[in-house]
Amino acid sequence: MSPLKTLRTCLTIMVTIAAAVSAAQLPPPVELPKPKLDNGTTLIQALKARRTGRDFSSAPLPLQTLSDLLWAAFGVNRADGRRTAPSAKNWQEIDIYVALPQGVYVFDGKAHALVGLIAGDLRAATGMQAFVKDLPATLVFVADLARMKNASPEERDLYSATDAAFISQNVYLYCAATGLATGVRGYVDRPALAKTFGLRADQRIILAQSVGYPKK
Repeated sequence: MSPLKTLRTCLTIMVTIAAAVSAAQLPPPVELPKPKLDNGTTLIQALKARRTGRDFSSAPLPLQTLSDLLWAAFGVNRADGRRTAPSAKNWQEIDIYVALPQGVYVFDGKAHALVGLIAGDLRAATGMQAFVKDLPATLVFVADLARMKNASPEERDLYSATDAAFISQNVYLYCAATGLATGVRGYVDRPALAKTFGLRADQRIILAQSVGYPKK
């Protein structure tokens, strides 16, 4: 075998091993339970209770609560695949990344499941405040600009920020209705977090949002 072929073979083996190791490090997908859509709280009651929280318990969120939260945030609520929050031209360009103690996931609204992205506790990377490392969950709203077909740069900036804000408000209202604490955060090292998440150049971190039980 020629030196060039040997080199190519070695590179192929290295890439295969790296891919296998990377796949092994992915947290397994999580099939979320069917969301419970009626807790008896009215919209007016939720609006009255809506507030930003800064003090959180470290108690984990039950899987059912996480399921209900993500459905309220940006779940599918119609047979045609449209969501609980509006998006310009139905681009649905916002992805919700979920940082939990065991790893980072991406919410798949169509399958109502969490897709494993990175294994390990990366909660501290989702914000620049000390308390974020102990949060039960952080949601990170990431705009996939590639989905925003024919949009100008100004339109991408405007609509991705607006669409993320709609989702964030849904999270606020769900938390207010169920006794959870939440707070949106813009104080994020976006370049560092994008690198940690392995984002492409046409993906943009808009906001992060803390979710958990209020500290008593």
